[in-house]
Amino acid sequence: MTGDPAKARARRRLAFALLLAVVAVWGSTFVLVKDALQDASPLLFNLLRFLLAAAVLLAVSYRGLNRLSRASVRGSMLAGGLLAAGYELQTAGLARTSAVHSAFITGLVVVFVPLLSFAPAIRASGQNRPGWQSLVGAVLAFLGLFLLTTPAGVPMASASGALRSGDLLTLGCALAFAGHLLSLSRLSHLPASQLAPLQIAFCALAMVLCLPLGGPLTLHWTPRLVLALAITSLLATAGAFWVQTWAQQHLPATSTALVVTLEPVFALIVSMLFRGERLNVRAAGGAGLILLGIMVTELSSPTTPTTF
Repeated sequence: MTGDPAKARARRRLAFALLLAVVAVWGSTFVLVKDALQDASPLLFNLLRFLLAAAVLLAVSYRGLNRLSRASVRGSMLAGGLLAAGYELQTAGLARTSAVHSAFITGLVVVFVPLLSFAPAIRASGQNRPGWQSLVGAVLAFLGLFLLTTPAGVPMASASGALRSGDLLTLGCALAFAGHLLSLSRLSHLPASQLAPLQIAFCALAMVLCLPLGGPLTLHWTPRLVLALAITSLLATAGAFWVQTWAQQHLPATSTALVVTLEPVFALIVSMLFRGERLNVRAAGGAGLILLGIMVTELSSPTTPTTF
């Protein structure tokens, strides 16, 4: 039986609006976390964020955890470990580079996913070989990365030796997030009600183990730290997962992909408004090429949008 077309259009509009709101929240978190790192060390901030998110997700999903399978536990451990690596590298990098750089470089995860699909082990798990659009997107994105991360006043010939350590850490974060997305694709047969909360819980556990690697711990409870933890854990992690899952049931892949590519744009707008960050001509051109490469890659394949 065919549903009411008017109600279907209304659901699509609502899904688009909610997904756009989620992406705006994701974009704003780069600035929020950047400021919050003045009050908490990076790895400790991540741990607090994911402990709170795990508690919320486990509380609302407890009924789905009654009959856990070994496959769900093993899959959640893999996904949670990769997710932890991505966030630890991203937050450590954010402490050493700008929020704008972090957002655009993290966006390269969309480019890395099809590129990693060339690996024999990943192809053996059922991933499709990327098309020529993905390769074009990768070339554009990496050229943009080179321009974006070249410090102002440094000649192009010597730019490779002047990269910020934070940019390199964030590049590693994008690779880890790409691995996380590929693992979720391979684990798509597992119940979402188990995989979603368990991977966040295992992510938090991995962050507990990583905590001694971050050096001296600092924690000063300030309003901006509390605000950052509330938004990143409740809205950008726990809430965003449920919104994204529902929205993708009512939107075509091209629409969701297009919305997700706007995340670094939101990060740039928020950074300019609240932190006064600006891009020089070279960096702005690099950011534009990265965004173009992300759009070419994402819109050419029906992949699931990235969650940051």
